[in-house]
Amino acid sequence: MSNETTTVISLKEAMKRVDHKLQALEAQFKDLDFTMDNLTQKFEHHSKTLASQAAQEEMWTAAWTLKFTSMEFNILYSYVIEVLIYLHTRVLEKLPDLGRGLPTLASVLRRKVKSKRVRAVWESVLEEYGLQEGDVAALCTFFIAHGNKAEHYAAKARQMYIKDVSFLITNMVKNPALRDGLLRAVQVIEKGKAVRIPEEQKSSLKELIPSLRN
Repeated sequence: MSNETTTVISLKEAMKRVDHKLQALEAQFKDLDFTMDNLTQKFEHHSKTLASQAAQEEMWTAAWTLKFTSMEFNILYSYVIEVLIYLHTRVLEKLPDLGRGLPTLASVLRRKVKSKRVRAVWESVLEEYGLQEGDVAALCTFFIAHGNKAEHYAAKARQMYIKDVSFLITNMVKNPALRDGLLRAVQVIEKGKAVRIPEEQKSSLKELIPSLRN
């Protein structure tokens, strides 16, 4: 065998070894990419969880520290409890065969986590009323914080005591999530459906509030 032939064979073998190493490195890089993607997803999920927990804690704190009179609490409670009853009743109307298994709104909230059918109906009911999960969380927070000492006022009594409950909420409730949830509860009861106001329109309304006070 000539030297040239030996050299060519050696080069081919060397190229094969390099190719194998490149393939091995490529496989390792794929494993690293996969691991990094998983870590990134876990980090993003963890960050969202922490942010969500912080937001929930802020809303709880805001709910416990509201500075309303007993009468004002009763009026807000009346809107909140009526909306929660509406939601529960509407779900039962759409799921009559599950009536015994869903005796309360809390049971609906628990069941929707595991049942696609209940979750789909729940989401459709929220859409009907113009609400989102965050609104329900705000209303439940208010209910848990103040429901044990509040009384329900009928619509005529509410109108007699406070002419513009939305103005009261806007001025007194500083937490955005809690404020928006309460405002939408009022809209659902008074108009049949909540209307979501664009952020730019909210800003203009905030600028208008000081002039209304004067």
